[in-house]
Amino acid sequence: MTQGWNPESWRAKPVKQMPEYSDQAALMAVEEELNALPPLVFAGEARSLRRSLGQVAQGQAFLLQGGDCAESFAEFSANHIRDTFRVLLQMAVVMTYGGSLPVVKVGRMAGQFAKPRSSDTETQGDVTLPSYRGDNINSLEFTPEARTPDPQRLIRAYHQAASTLNLLRAFAKGGYADLNRVHGWNLDFVSDSPLRERYEDLANRIDDALRFMAACGVTSETVPAIQQTDFYTSHEALHLNYEQAMTRQDSLTGDWYDTSAHLLWIGARTHQEDHAQIEFVRGIKNPLGLKCSPALEPDELIRLIDVLNPENIPGRLTLIARMGHEQVEDKISPLLRKVKEEGRSVVWSCDPMHGNTYKADSGYKTRNFEHVLAEVRGFFAAHKTEGTHPGGVHFEMTGANVTECVGGAEAIADEDLSNRYHTACDPRLNANQALELAFLIADELKAVRQDGLPKPIAAVAAE
Repeated sequence: MTQGWNPESWRAKPVKQMPEYSDQAALMAVEEELNALPPLVFAGEARSLRRSLGQVAQGQAFLLQGGDCAESFAEFSANHIRDTFRVLLQMAVVMTYGGSLPVVKVGRMAGQFAKPRSSDTETQGDVTLPSYRGDNINSLEFTPEARTPDPQRLIRAYHQAASTLNLLRAFAKGGYADLNRVHGWNLDFVSDSPLRERYEDLANRIDDALRFMAACGVTSETVPAIQQTDFYTSHEALHLNYEQAMTRQDSLTGDWYDTSAHLLWIGARTHQEDHAQIEFVRGIKNPLGLKCSPALEPDELIRLIDVLNPENIPGRLTLIARMGHEQVEDKISPLLRKVKEEGRSVVWSCDPMHGNTYKADSGYKTRNFEHVLAEVRGFFAAHKTEGTHPGGVHFEMTGANVTECVGGAEAIADEDLSNRYHTACDPRLNANQALELAFLIADELKAVRQDGLPKPIAAVAAE
């Protein structure tokens, strides 16, 4: 066991971004109920993801992590889950084909409810109420009743996550992910977009390759990887009462795993070394993520790495850079250099969303798609300069045909945002924009392959 750690040792630390419940007895009862419910994921699945991320850390694979900014109770439906999963499949096949690298697929799904906020309260007119913190805590409606944190919402979130996972597993293993269906993954509005010709050309080439392989005796019946895929879930480790209640001791290894998701990440607002969120995740054996903001100094990053991955295990820690398109190269380069010099084995991932949010003239919070693309390009450029592997992307998207981010092949303008602006929190890429981003990443990966993959950092500890 990690020195001095247990599942509730975080309670002795300062904590940020947690709701204040008026009824502590009701909260404790919910924690006990959650602790008695079955795990959502299993330790073996988390270990499998860590091994795959270890390949990413060694420059032999690429991480695709995406999904809702914050899942909601209102948007929950089989179609919503299917459409988001399908867009991630489309993106993965584009990247795999273009980059000639396996793509590790991780959804911001089945648990991404709670959100950090810049203020504990929100004021409208002369009324001040608690901020909306996600559907597992309170409700978006601006009333005292809706904004009061309700621990019963954690139970509802658990059951929604269980249903989501059930459907995701069926899609991933039940034939929906079969590469022979690559044409059928097109959503109607993607088929009608300017990207249709490029996607159809790629799908036709994949069909040709599959026909050749079938003629050689390699089919979905003989090679299951053609017919199914591995798909993992992730969310921010923010609501620690919920995370502790979902933490179980693995019967095979004796290690502790947070069974609410395969991967948990720590946000830029809660990564203080001596605070509760870092204390909690340091003791669980799940793969971890750490958001890296422009304010993060190289020495501080190394200290955090040493806390979260002291054995330097490949795939244990993913560093998710969210710098903003104007400063990504300047801010990430010192971090890349320091981590490389110190011999730390990590996955480097690019979050091109959170550093590029602004309020449009229309009053809507949005992101400019060109800024998203620019940050991804800057991320790859910095890695090329430093001789390190650009390991992945982490972004907020949906399979729904929303208008929340301006720009892209559809040329969504400021005045279009109100047409289908459905997010309860931050603006998401729609399917067209996500697919366009995938083609850019595929081109960047192809260039990386042509230049030669960087030499991987030798890890101190292996599997």
